[in-house]
Order: sequence, then structure tokens, then C-alpha cells
Amino acid sequence: MRGEGVTLPRLESAGLDGWMVRLFDRIDESNLAWITALSRDCEAAFGAALVDVVPSYTTLLVLFDPLALTPGEARRRLQALLAELAPDEQAEAGELRELPTWYDPSVGPDLPRVARHAGMSVEEVVACHAGRDYRVFALGFAPGFAFMGLLDARLEVPRLDTPRKRVPVNSVAIAGRQTAAYPAVTPGGWNLLGRTAARLFDRDREGFSLLRVGDRVRFVPVDRATFESLGGDVAPMEAGR
Repeated sequence: MRGEGVTLPRLESAGLDGWMVRLFDRIDESNLAWITALSRDCEAAFGAALVDVVPSYTTLLVLFDPLALTPGEARRRLQALLAELAPDEQAEAGELRELPTWYDPSVGPDLPRVARHAGMSVEEVVACHAGRDYRVFALGFAPGFAFMGLLDARLEVPRLDTPRKRVPVNSVAIAGRQTAAYPAVTPGGWNLLGRTAARLFDRDREGFSLLRVGDRVRFVPVDRATFESLGGDVAPMEAGR
């Protein structure tokens, strides 16, 4: 693997207790099988010295106990793993999660603008967004916030110039070639298309988050009545938010 003249994978220091393993230089669904495999191998190779692994689109952050391993020892273990790394074929399947979603400008105020940007009708945007399964590449930003891709190139739009101060929980959004659903009320600069009735983050659930890295996610369009019957919040976005 090579990226812009630099051989990949590459190890980058993340302080005295971590290494960032850069495996790829561009986002692709096929990356996931390699990142998942390295994450699994790290658990076996580091044992109790492993504090956490944090996967992303192209990297894996490996955090370790500096009282158990020096950075040099951790680096050598990672180099040995990379030399023998093979993709995790099981990661290609992933568990399918269906998110019932109400697409409507009252809860997805950016839906009409995205349609104009794409040269499509609102109905075509909904069909396009809901017409494919998305991979969960990473969790972050907020607990249970899943970064998913890849979005159809026709729907690619930049983040908002001015982020909203308050995005309602369960808002379904897009930015660039990514899509996501907000698990909690937070600020946010993604383009809102609708709202899901799924409970994305639950402290009583094992692991808390409904979505996990490697999952396949399908947004299933539903009407308002069905959305409400599933417990969805139909309160419209506040003006100016």
C-alpha cells in the first residue's frame, strides 16, 4: 500500500501510551476488513497491556498501558502484526441494522436544499439515501455517533458553513460522502434529512450504542403515522436552528 509517495502502513506516535497505525490514504469500504483484523490481532498480542483500540476510516489508534509496555516495545509488537496482517473475511458481512426514518422538511430542514444541490426531487433524494446499505466505519464525536459511508456521490454536500447550536436527537444527516444519525442533542454542522425512531444510545444496553463498527445500516423510509407509532419525536425543528 502506498499513499502520496509514503509507504503504508505507517506508525505515527500518539504520545507515550499510543500509536496511530495509518493503513490507507483514502476511504473505502474494503479498508474495514483490514482494520478489523488488526484490531482483533492487537487484543491478542497486547493482552492486559491494551487499553483501547479506536478504528476510523483509514487508521487504527492503539492505546496501551505505559507501565506495562514502553512505546518501543509496543511499536515492535505492531510491526510484527503488520508483517503478518490478513483481512478479516467475517468483517465483510457485518450485522444489518434497519433504522426506520421519517424524511420530512419539518424534521429534516436541509432536505429541500440538498435536493436542489443534487438536481433531484425531494422524493429522489430520499430514495437515493435509503437505497443502499452503509458501513459503520467509526464511532466518535458523541457516544453512539456512528460515522457511516459511503454516500452516493450525487448526494455529496459539504457541512454547513455555520453549525447549528442544537441538533435534535435521532436526526439523520449527511456531509461529504458520509451519513449519520445523532444519538443525542448536540451542536452539529451536518445536513439534516429526517429523523429515525431507533434508540441509538441506551445506558441500559450492553455496549450502550446500537451501532458498532462493521455493522451494515439501512435507513428505512416510513410515514409520519408509523414513525409516531414507533415512538419517534415529530416535533419540528425550531425556526432559525
